[in-house]
Amino acid sequence: MLLKLYEKNNSLLDLQQVVDILNDGGLIIYPTDTMYAIGCHGLKERAIERICRIKEIDPRKNNLSIICYDLSSISEYAKLDNNTFKLMKRNLPGAFTFILSTGSKLPKIFKNRKEVGIRMPENHITSEIARLLDAPIMTTTLPYDKGDDIEYLTTPELIDEKFGSMVDLVIDGGIGGIEPSTIVNCVDGEAKITRQGKGELKDF
Repeated sequence: MLLKLYEKNNSLLDLQQVVDILNDGGLIIYPTDTMYAIGCHGLKERAIERICRIKEIDPRKNNLSIICYDLSSISEYAKLDNNTFKLMKRNLPGAFTFILSTGSKLPKIFKNRKEVGIRMPENHITSEIARLLDAPIMTTTLPYDKGDDIEYLTTPELIDEKFGSMVDLVIDGGIGGIEPSTIVNCVDGEAKITRQGKGELKDF
């Protein structure tokens, strides 16, 4: 199912439809400030396992990431010191994934690696969904191979054609990007860029 949403003035009914799917353990594909992503309710382990199977991710070997609505909610799901908080406050929302130590409120599947990626995309559709859900969204980019046609990662109708049967809803938020987020590892209290992507990190 394809649902058209806009940067502003979406109906509450449409947004609530997305939130209901997530609360029921469903999967969605949605726009971010980087690439289109696949996501689910970040506290529902079975939904997370579905995404791991689709992406062929082993959560014992790969970090999982969540989207948080605001900075105050991040501390519920990850451990961060004052310097890291200041750095995130200066750069979020934005095209970054901050790697932090896992907090106690996340499901067991996150704790295999003891680290979690934190995202706060600069995308109004995503932030509205996260606000209404009042919980983190587990997030990962769409599965793709290097030889794939890039339009199948950026064009909502083609995304729905290729991946629609794997998920419960595809959100059409316009043409997506092709550049991933910048990954910043802050686990040791010192920020280290481990992948330079779209985001340009501002020092605090």
